[in-house]
Amino acid sequence: MDDPPPEDVRPVTSTAHRPCFPTHGDDGFRIGRYDLSLEYKVAANRLGAVARLSATAVRPLERVSLDLGAFRVGGVLVDGRPARFTHRDGRLHLTPGRPEPGPFTVEVRYSGVPRPVSSHWGGVGWEQLTDGVIVAGQPIGAPSWFPCNDRPDDKASYRIAVTTASPYTVVANGELVERRRAGQATTWVYEQAEPMATYLASVQIGRYRRTELGPRMLLFHPARLTTRAANDFGRQDRMMALFTDRFGPYPFRAPYTAVVTEDELEIPVEAQGMSIFGANHVDGARGEERLVAHELAHQWFGNSLTAADWRHIWLHEGFAAYAEWLWSEESGGPSAAAHAAHWHRRLAALPQDLVLADPGARDLFDDRVYKRGALALHALRTGIGDLAFFSLLRTWTAAHRHGSVTTEMFVDLALEYTPRSYETFFASWLYGTRLPPLP
Repeated sequence: MDDPPPEDVRPVTSTAHRPCFPTHGDDGFRIGRYDLSLEYKVAANRLGAVARLSATAVRPLERVSLDLGAFRVGGVLVDGRPARFTHRDGRLHLTPGRPEPGPFTVEVRYSGVPRPVSSHWGGVGWEQLTDGVIVAGQPIGAPSWFPCNDRPDDKASYRIAVTTASPYTVVANGELVERRRAGQATTWVYEQAEPMATYLASVQIGRYRRTELGPRMLLFHPARLTTRAANDFGRQDRMMALFTDRFGPYPFRAPYTAVVTEDELEIPVEAQGMSIFGANHVDGARGEERLVAHELAHQWFGNSLTAADWRHIWLHEGFAAYAEWLWSEESGGPSAAAHAAHWHRRLAALPQDLVLADPGARDLFDDRVYKRGALALHALRTGIGDLAFFSLLRTWTAAHRHGSVTTEMFVDLALEYTPRSYETFFASWLYGTRLPPLP
């Protein structure tokens, strides 16, 4: 019989939950599609937009509440008819609501200066660059540019149309289905068919050059960084091949796109089908190649498989961090075991007060979430062997493709691949505070 879990761990089946962002999102309805038409003036940082939402109420609603930043709302239609609304504290409330469950549509006209949403990590969302825009929506930045049901488990398809001055290139999620010029402005239209969480919706605007990196892989970058970017992203096709072998097929039909901005960025930005890097991440010597691998891995872990709630963030970041180690050993760098030994020593010297499966809002992006998550995966791989471990990962991504996932769902599947009971293993790594030893 296995030893009982240590005193500082909770059962693997624990459902204890405190919402990370209780003022965002509404579980009373689901949105199936966003149709966003944006007109943006770069120099003035002015946005005018119409958002059309196709939704379904899952229970009777006294009112419908959407997340939307500090814009001027010009009017709202519900099922094609004018609706009363109030807009304050980042919430757009529509009354009357839906007396019965069922489908409905909302159209919102709004305008103003987009402002990032305040968070524990500073402003997130629509951000003006020196000469252009990035959207860094994780975790609660989506309302900075469109009205939405801002919760990670409410995934929808998108049409994103952006009109801006013709010297600029617009990159958004999905496939570019139309580009039309009228006078001095150009409209770019993207279709994101696969379901996408609101925080992964993204628009990038800049004076970019387009480079094809390989089959279904694009790179947008400033002209001055052409040589450096071509080198630093030059092995991305090999990463794609490795991750496809380890994790299963790339999950989206549109080309995978990387964007390098003219400005420096503190960290790369994750979006569905897209990753955004600052000029400081491109040195011509592959000095930040681990970040290229990390962001690519998010297309499986975070974008296709999205945490149903933010407390499960390790399912994104732990897996992407472990993908860095897999790429390292594949490309001739230190092995995953060497990385694991290094980071285990580092984490053992840090405070032992983080629960990986529920770190709390302030610690969602603590480096211990990334590295302890990667360590848990490496410990599992060591215990069950490569054949079972990578079979588990491929089954995980296939079974929940384009869906929402939880820690408990992963544990339930993983237990099918273990040669003996691993409840204590998962309890210690995921729900305990003390760092377990590596096997």
